[in-house]
Amino acid sequence: MSKHLREVELSSEVAYEGYFLKLRRDQVRLPDGSQRGREYIVHPGAAAMVPIFADGRILIERQYRYPLRDVFVEIPAGKRDPGETPLQTAQRELIEETGYSAAQWAPLTRIHPAIGFADESIDIFVCRDLTEVGRQLDEGEFVDIDFVTLDWLIDELRAGRLTDVKTQIAVFWLERFHSGAWPWPDFSPI
Repeated sequence: MSKHLREVELSSEVAYEGYFLKLRRDQVRLPDGSQRGREYIVHPGAAAMVPIFADGRILIERQYRYPLRDVFVEIPAGKRDPGETPLQTAQRELIEETGYSAAQWAPLTRIHPAIGFADESIDIFVCRDLTEVGRQLDEGEFVDIDFVTLDWLIDELRAGRLTDVKTQIAVFWLERFHSGAWPWPDFSPI
């Protein structure tokens, strides 16, 4: 599949390593035989979820994101810890950030939000049959939760106020399910 577009790694080094991310600097051979440098962020991966209550309300978060110096509306999400599956990450993060657990889960999709400069992947799930169990926020983590409707999310998206990409994608999936254009996924009890 499009093998003629592939680049071949010639060398690779860690240019910077923080406690969360790494920056790699590679040299590659391009399809025409020339060489170029490539820099990209190595990310541990993440999982996100759309928690839906029996009455149709959706649990969202509001969180300050330092790189953009603003508060954003997002579906709950978090980075994957070593050895975790994406579902385990989603289940853990749901409890930590929102104080809810879910008895039923279904995968929606995997996204790569910044393919030009990062290897990050986010697995997005939908979950239901929610029970409040108490929040377990990480030290230094400040998150507000709220309960909204799909219509509210769509209005925010159309107004340009819902700019987080994982949340936008989740809203599009939900809209397709609710409109009947796509069947709801099969939920598995945990």
